[in-house]
Amino acid sequence: MAGVRQFDEETALRRALEVFWDHGFHQTSMPDLATGTGVQRGSLYHAYGGKEQIFLKAFERFATTFLEGAAAALAGTDPRTSLFRFFDYCIESITTGSPSRGCLSTRTAVEADTPALQRAVRQLLDDLENLVLQSISGADLTLRPREAARLVVATTRALAVLERVYDDPRRLRETARSQVRTLLR
Repeated sequence: MAGVRQFDEETALRRALEVFWDHGFHQTSMPDLATGTGVQRGSLYHAYGGKEQIFLKAFERFATTFLEGAAAALAGTDPRTSLFRFFDYCIESITTGSPSRGCLSTRTAVEADTPALQRAVRQLLDDLENLVLQSISGADLTLRPREAARLVVATTRALAVLERVYDDPRRLRETARSQVRTLLR
C-alpha cells in the first residue's frame, strides 16, 4: 500500500543511531544504514530524505532519552548528591560497550559541519545546561548559577574526551567529583 511504511520506525531509528554511534556521522553511508537497520535504502530515502535527516531523527530520540536520564539523576534536594549522580550517569553513558563507544553528542559536535547538526547538538547542550541550572539554583556555589551550570556541561564534554584518551572510568569519576567540590561551598 502506497504511503505506508513497511518497517517499524522506532526499531529502524534505534538501529540507525547505533550505526551512527559506531561509525560517526561522516563515516556512515546509506548502505551502512540499510544494512544496520534492515531497511532498504530506497525505503529509507522515501521515509526520511537522506542520511542527515535520518541522523537528526535518531539524534532527537537519543537526546530525549539522555535528557530524561540526566533529569532523573539531577532530581533531589541535595545539589552535591545530585551532581555526583549526574556525572555518574554521564560517565556510564560514555563508557558503555566493549570497547566503549564514547559520547555521541561530543563526537557529533566535532563532526558537525552543517547548520542542522550544529543546531541539534546546541539544543541538547542548552537543554542539559538548563536541567543542571534547575538542580543547582539554590545551592551555595562558588560561581553564579548559570556559570556553574555551563561549567558542569563543559566538564561532561571534557570527560568524553578524557574517556577516549585514558579509557579509565575511575579517573573520570575522580575528575567529576573534583569539579563538584570546586563548585559547591
